[in-house]
Amino acid sequence: MESYSHFPQLSNGQLDLQTIQDAQLIKIKPNRGKGYTSGNSCITVVVIDNKPTKRLLDPEAFCSCVGKSFLDTFVPNFEDQFLPIYGIKLNSAISPMEALGLFETTVIFPHINGNLRITDEFVVMQNCSSTHFIMGNDYLIMYGIDLHNNKGRYSTIGDNKYHTFAFLPFKRQIAVSKVSPVSLELEEYKAEQLNEAGTTLHLIDKRKVNLLPFYITTKMHLHQRKTLCGQLLVMKLT
Repeated sequence: MESYSHFPQLSNGQLDLQTIQDAQLIKIKPNRGKGYTSGNSCITVVVIDNKPTKRLLDPEAFCSCVGKSFLDTFVPNFEDQFLPIYGIKLNSAISPMEALGLFETTVIFPHINGNLRITDEFVVMQNCSSTHFIMGNDYLIMYGIDLHNNKGRYSTIGDNKYHTFAFLPFKRQIAVSKVSPVSLELEEYKAEQLNEAGTTLHLIDKRKVNLLPFYITTKMHLHQRKTLCGQLLVMKLT
């Protein structure tokens, strides 16, 4: 109970709401009705069984888990390392989950300044349809893994707050009926050329995209240009 004194919202049943401060934003807030567009991914890249794969860091999950159908394709002989599991009842948001056993493996978090390795036990679920590994709050707490939502979003492991791990960018689904061959060609050209090309600092993202139809029709290789994309060239007329 002594530790609760640091959390007055837990120890005091009569909360004083006389003094209220507005929370400070660290990023630009979307227009009204568009708040849901500011969400991001909690999926990062790890190495399991010498193969890179995706892993979701989920503080809301009771334990680390993985679906049997996905594990069958990723580690075909995983049942050779199966550990029994007893007396556990797990539920998703819509239905009970059937736990088959435990899969113990080594998980490597790759980093340019030194890879980190942990040994994790995943509860293998019969009726889990996810296509990635899920790290629940059991190992998040055990290894002190924190998710930071700052101007630069990342996660850290243990006490080393400078050893940061990035999340994969969140990609919103695009309706198939709205995708044309021209737009696909533009997206490929943008990924291959524009992302590697030097652009002037005064050129906003919207104007960069507007330049694509011109560059793609001329088949110009942007990353081989000596001048910056969107740079204004001053010509003196005499």
